[in-house]
Amino acid sequence: QVMGRPVVIKMPMKALPPKVERLASTHEIELYYRNLEREKVARDVCLERVCALGLSMKLVRVESFFDGSKVVFYYSAEGRVDFRELVKDLVKILRTRVEMCQIGIRHETKMIGGIGNCGREFCCTSFIRDFDPVSIKMAKTQNLPLNPSKISGICGRLLCCLTYEYGTYLDSAKDMPLLGKSCDTPAGQGKVLRRDILRGTVTVALPDGTQLEFKNSDLEQHLLLKKEKARSLNTDKRKQKSIKTDKPAAHSAKQKRSEGRQEKEKREPERSSASKDSAGGSRGRVKGKNRHNRGKSVQSKTKKNK
Repeated sequence: QVMGRPVVIKMPMKALPPKVERLASTHEIELYYRNLEREKVARDVCLERVCALGLSMKLVRVESFFDGSKVVFYYSAEGRVDFRELVKDLVKILRTRVEMCQIGIRHETKMIGGIGNCGREFCCTSFIRDFDPVSIKMAKTQNLPLNPSKISGICGRLLCCLTYEYGTYLDSAKDMPLLGKSCDTPAGQGKVLRRDILRGTVTVALPDGTQLEFKNSDLEQHLLLKKEKARSLNTDKRKQKSIKTDKPAAHSAKQKRSEGRQEKEKREPERSSASKDSAGGSRGRVKGKNRHNRGKSVQSKTKKNK
């Protein structure tokens, strides 16, 4: 019964085993064993000529093409090697094309093979195709002892298996406090001494000298509660400040209103008196105008009578 939607995982072609086309014939099997003998002869000849020419190089492996058209010599060296005379001698003796290929110390170990500290065959010999960079930081993140004999392989480089679980350690250690940093715990402030990333625990040294082990989840909950308390306190303080600031504002508004009313009351009698004065003056002016007009009319009547 299908419980969920199937997921298609795309695998690179390098990770897949080689495709078998057909079974080898007897002639091809004979050629294979003949090439093995040719590789042994070519190896012996190359070692002899290297010693004769005094070249500082280490012959690692010899491979012959299946049709015998070419022989490849893999070697390792600390610096650059001038092997022109060596190639001339090998071409004359082997009567075929010769190629010299310099490899690193990791590829050398991969070609030679062997058993690692874990008791299994070398990872590079069995399944590793490309070598990823390995740093000492990976060993520190995984809390491994920084002993060269324990974290280094036969090649003298850091173990390739340090990269296998490095991503998992990084993901699980994101939310954990750093070593040597101060940490807030339910028992008080302390300093981080150790971290067990797989178990998810942190060992903290308190100021009184005691060492306590806490789960990372408990520390996270403690920090969340502390943040919530701080937020609630901040909100309460803001409310109190807003209340304090609102009271004087309301009081000042009331004062302004009362002052405005008083000013209006003061202005009203002044306005009434001013209006009365203006009314009296206007009446006097009107009376004066009427008298003047009456005088003019009397003068006009006397002129007509004359």
